[in-house]
Amino acid sequence: MKKNALALSVILLFVLGVTACASKTPEPVTFRIEMTEYAFNPNRIEVKVGQRVTLELVNMGQLAHEIMFGREVVMKESRPSGYHQDMFAMAGIQPEVQMMVMEDMQAEHEEEGHEGFMVVLNQNGDRATITFTVTKEMVGEWEMGCFEQDGVHYNAGMKGVFVVSP
Repeated sequence: MKKNALALSVILLFVLGVTACASKTPEPVTFRIEMTEYAFNPNRIEVKVGQRVTLELVNMGQLAHEIMFGREVVMKESRPSGYHQDMFAMAGIQPEVQMMVMEDMQAEHEEEGHEGFMVVLNQNGDRATITFTVTKEMVGEWEMGCFEQDGVHYNAGMKGVFVVSP
């Protein structure tokens, strides 16, 4: 009888120990990204796989700004114009986007030849949120960039780093 109780106690302690060591889902996070001439603030964001992420975008500048996430800059006519690898397409997810803008000029930007997921804020005070859950396919370092005015914003330094850790 004592042996059974002892064995049961050992098993229970083992199960409790394994459960305590099991990885937990990271807490959701929200980052406010201010877009100005010509920067993202902050220009570095770090997240973890499994984390629910909300990016609050605010155009604090006077010009239109966009944000894209990817790797390997696409060059068109010797100007940066987006990424060969779109972070969200590589992960197979479509983030939720809520726009709070004065007017929608998305079609104009599509005509400029930008490819991949992007959010465009045309005027000072325009806002948007991007919400998604980080997947294992996103692990690594990505760039966030603005390619407005035929890449002028990007060349002027409007880029940052988006880091996903396991």
